[in-house]
Parts: sequence; C-alpha cells; structure tokens
Amino acid sequence: MSEAADSIRLIVVMGVAGCGKSTVGAALAGRLVKPFLDADDFHPPANVEKMSHGIPLTDADRWPWLDRLAEAMRDHAETAGMAVAACSALRRAYRERLVATAGESILFVFLQGSREIIAKRMAARTDHFMPTALLASQFATLEPPGKDENALVIDIGPSVATLAETIHARLSDCAVHRSKK
Repeated sequence: MSEAADSIRLIVVMGVAGCGKSTVGAALAGRLVKPFLDADDFHPPANVEKMSHGIPLTDADRWPWLDRLAEAMRDHAETAGMAVAACSALRRAYRERLVATAGESILFVFLQGSREIIAKRMAARTDHFMPTALLASQFATLEPPGKDENALVIDIGPSVATLAETIHARLSDCAVHRSKK
C-alpha cells in the first residue's frame, strides 16, 4: 500500500443487501492485511429477529448498531492502522452517524448494481437472515452517496478479486484527493 493510502484509516463497503459487501470487504481487508468487521455481527438479537421475519429496521433500531460498529472500527484502526467494514449505510444520515461516532473521516465504497442481479444473488444465499422480501425496502431506503461525500462508486459486475483489486488501486487516489481539500 502506498504512503498516501496509509492516511485512509476507516473504509466501509456499503450497499443494499446482497450486493456483496461482506465478500468484497473481506477480500479488500485481506489484500490490505487489515482487520475486517461485518456490521451484521454488531446487530443485537432483536434486530436479527425483526429482519428474519421480514420486518424492516427503524432508525431507532439502527442508531445503537451503527454506533457499536463505528466504535469497533475506530478501535481496530488504533491497533492495526486501518479497518475495513461491510455495512449497508443506506442513508446519508447513517453514514454521517458512523463518521460522527468514529470521530474521523470514513471512505465509503458504494457497491452499485441492478435490482435484478442483486435479487438473484440473494435468492442463491442459504445462510443469511436477510430475506429477499426486504430487497424492495432496501432500494427504497437507499440514498447513494452524494458528490460531496467521501465515497467511491463501484459496479458489482466484475469478480470479487477484481473488485478488491480495483478498490485497492483507487485508495491512493482517494487519499491524495482528501489531502488536497
């Protein structure tokens, strides 16, 4: 990793359920040799229960979950220099909450894909609590990152290895751009 990319300490791979956040985030963290955190692991049992039954989470459900994730990312970055997480972060308010709780900038990597491709991927999953029935609510909630946000937009079409390589290659550009602000 280049010296410029070293200035990026926190990365969140984001997008709707089924877009590949966890898989791509873990591959990127492996490429960077940095810790990976899956936001799903930070949900309290009540959130998992709601989603398992096809009930979308409310903001009141999400705030403590986002706070726990941001604190864990910050703590991991303190010891490892950087942390990569997978988190839906669908709304701007959620991304702002993560940044505020972390107390520093976060690079958001938005995995963008069509509803059809993502629905096929979700239908093929057998080991996840998020049912395909909630995909519509995910797209309805989604507020893609604005041009003023610290974000990369990545199409989910290529292989996981290619996506991780592309994101890794673009980290230096992001760090250099950030340092010029």
